[in-house]
Amino acid sequence: MIDENDLSQELTWFNEKRAGRVVAALQKVNINAMYAPNKARALAAILDMIPEGARVARGDSMSVDQVGVLEELKKRNRNEILDPFERDAAGYTILKGKERYNAQRMAFLADVFITGANAVTLDGKIVSTDAVGNRVAPVLFGPEKVILVIGTNKIVNDLESARQRIREVAAPINAKRHALKHHITEFGKLPCVVTGFCTDCNSDWRICRYTVIIEGSMITQKDRINVVLVGEDLGI
Repeated sequence: MIDENDLSQELTWFNEKRAGRVVAALQKVNINAMYAPNKARALAAILDMIPEGARVARGDSMSVDQVGVLEELKKRNRNEILDPFERDAAGYTILKGKERYNAQRMAFLADVFITGANAVTLDGKIVSTDAVGNRVAPVLFGPEKVILVIGTNKIVNDLESARQRIREVAAPINAKRHALKHHITEFGKLPCVVTGFCTDCNSDWRICRYTVIIEGSMITQKDRINVVLVGEDLGI
């Protein structure tokens, strides 16, 4: 009997088609890209990309957490892990103040930097927005290898759609997340959190500060950036 409420096959087909177009576009501009149909396959592929003994730094990313990369790296105990965003059970970062800031700076010297992105266009442009730049900056320069974990929910048609997604979806939800789970009350007062809509505010605590568009890598850095597109909704 056909289950009309089960759209898993249709969604798998849809994600594969869109992801295939993105992967081809990224590879044309010297970015290594692959498609993993689910989190388990993505995790296996990512672990294969991280050599034994490599120092691994993490940028803030729910996608990385949802795939379980850091947890699995800790289990296999073959890598030094630098995680400025490790939190206690109450949601507070374990590293504080200057110590946390220095850990974020050390990401530039990591062998592998792993994080997510806010959007990727069908023609292969990766778009991310940060509050202070600690996530986007090491993607551009520093670590020998960068791994970006991106769910197919973040595939958009073009750059304007990417910016719209960041303003109207990613930024408000992320600000609310930090206010709810990480006790940063200032984020809870942002106009986008109060109203649920971007007002292009000028708040001192505005979470949208640094927007980076990656249009490819120089041939001298071919395959430095590795994109793993996952056929599931990940992150924000």
